[in-house]
Amino acid sequence: MREIETKYRVQDLETLLLALKSAGVDLGDPMLQDDQAYAPAGWQPALGKVGHTFARLRTLSGGVHVFTTKTPLANSMECAEYETVVADRKQMHGALLVLGYEPTVRIVKHRRSGAAGPVGVCVDVVEGVGAFVELELLVDDDRDGLTVQAELDAWARGLDVALERTTDTYDTLVRAVAS
Repeated sequence: MREIETKYRVQDLETLLLALKSAGVDLGDPMLQDDQAYAPAGWQPALGKVGHTFARLRTLSGGVHVFTTKTPLANSMECAEYETVVADRKQMHGALLVLGYEPTVRIVKHRRSGAAGPVGVCVDVVEGVGAFVELELLVDDDRDGLTVQAELDAWARGLDVALERTTDTYDTLVRAVAS
């Protein structure tokens, strides 16, 4: 599967929530997500993300652990993605280290998820970074990622809410705050 997304910094969270409700997006309750991001050994931000496979270990509210790999394709917001539940976060962390991955940053956020048709809508409050909305489409065909991102952006702009589009992933944003 490929995940194609757009991400926006939210200026006024309450206004966004009202706009999403008016657009028919029913968001679930906030869920804590505690993520550890991993990069291939020796990877540095100056190398860019496209073509490199990154990993994430996420623990959700309730103690479920999810392992994900993402390989950015045309840009960091279009990725080949694999994801599965894992039984033991510590064991998976050890396996990633043996495979040559290095922990990079910890990302803790509170996420509310919903949908606008086939588009996933995630409203995130990321500790130390702020509020964001992500629009995500999972595809298993060859549609052009940049075209899909333009369509997602048009939908976001149609909400008529002050949003600042970013092409940075959460690990990049958290790393910048920590520096």
